[in-house]
Amino acid sequence: MDDFDVVVVGGGINGTGLARDLAGRGWRVLLAEAQDLASHTSSASTKLVHGGLRYLETYEFSLVRKALQEREVLLRSAPHLIRPLRFVLPHAPHLRPAWMIRIGLFLYDHLARRELLPGSHGLHLAGSIYGEPLKPEFTRGFVYSDGWVDDARLVVLNAQDAQARGAEVLTRCAVTRAERGTDRWQVTLAGGRRVQARALVNAAGPWAERFLRDHTRAAGGQPLPARGLRLVKGSHIVVDQRFTHDHAYIFQNADGRIIFAIPYQERFTLIGTTDVELPEHEEPPDRAQIEAAEIAYLCEQASRYLARSVTPDDVVWTYAGVRPLLDEGGSASSVTRDYLLESDAHGGAPLLNVWGGKLTTYRKLAEDGATQIGEMLGETRKAWTAGSHLPGGDLGRHGVDITAFTAELQARHPDRAPAVVARLARAYGSVAAALLAAPAGAEVAPGLFESELHHLVDHEWACSADDVLWRRSKLGLHFTAAQRAAVAAWFQARQG
Repeated sequence: MDDFDVVVVGGGINGTGLARDLAGRGWRVLLAEAQDLASHTSSASTKLVHGGLRYLETYEFSLVRKALQEREVLLRSAPHLIRPLRFVLPHAPHLRPAWMIRIGLFLYDHLARRELLPGSHGLHLAGSIYGEPLKPEFTRGFVYSDGWVDDARLVVLNAQDAQARGAEVLTRCAVTRAERGTDRWQVTLAGGRRVQARALVNAAGPWAERFLRDHTRAAGGQPLPARGLRLVKGSHIVVDQRFTHDHAYIFQNADGRIIFAIPYQERFTLIGTTDVELPEHEEPPDRAQIEAAEIAYLCEQASRYLARSVTPDDVVWTYAGVRPLLDEGGSASSVTRDYLLESDAHGGAPLLNVWGGKLTTYRKLAEDGATQIGEMLGETRKAWTAGSHLPGGDLGRHGVDITAFTAELQARHPDRAPAVVARLARAYGSVAAALLAAPAGAEVAPGLFESELHHLVDHEWACSADDVLWRRSKLGLHFTAAQRAAVAAWFQARQG
């Protein structure tokens, strides 16, 4: 029977972040994910690394400050995946007075140190390229900074780094049972493999409570107690490009919520998100889908601001994910996005439950969680991730300048299409140099060559066309049905 220090359950951003941190501190780690990496919540975000401007209104200053501090840490760790993004906030006087917004943005600028991101300022929208896509009644606004991230690839990079530091990463391999002993967990994996571990981490996201109830047992055979979670579905729509500049918009709604309109995949606009609380006993969150009412809501709210209205017929793609939030009462949109790490070493072998959290603070969550695991094991080890790069994130002399790095790659490979070079640079960072230097092989679909598919299979746990087209890239948006089928056929041929 294989023996590990820690088994981590869940291959989303928190699980992979914890596995990476723990492995980097020298512990023997096994990460088990029931499906693909980032197959649900962690690939269904609004793709933002942000402090959460709206959380200032609910006085969550600690959460906002923590998230603001993490923005630049993450920007430095993976400048190919994470980039600065400026946001335009059109002023709607009947919703919030200008002085309130100015105070909020002042706090947003100064709650944490900034080196890479510029501060906020006022903006005259009339006659501006940022006002052009808006209805003419919006004459003034504000601009502030946050960041954009390729969320699913961020998960994969954390898993890659965990593996490089000694962790075993298993996808499509559920933990079917975890039995707690006095000093060891006996863990059974799908397929019957059994391992033991000194500690267990439950980072199952929306399934965290269900995992404890259905798949863990205390020494006496009883399920372990679980904390209640509120499962809140967030849905997004993608439409054809509504503006050509590189800023995003944040729109205030009359119901107190906000939505974003973000430039996406060169020729699209991403609009979201909703907050729809799932009732108890709702069907499993892995089957979360956007509803017609959510599409109508996002179209209506975006159309209140955009000169060119958005209708359900304009929607070219949708996605939805379920966020596990701490159950503290109040409306779904007001529930805290902060995390809670609940450690338990009194009933036997150590257990760490991860409740809640948001994409931006995943690294800090992992750092705090790994420290707690060390304390429970009696082996405190130094934190290390704050100044480290994720795979592909070291751009050498270019620092965080992905544009300059891409230009250098293009100069080295003038025979490769600029669009392909740019996509590879942003997806793989410094790893793109080796991909471009290798023989490309057959072109399976426009701009997608066999060399990249082999890399995704051999180094990124891709097992299907969906893994490639909708998680490790968004090429599915750009390809026709026939081109997507060609990628699926490549996987079928390889498996056959």
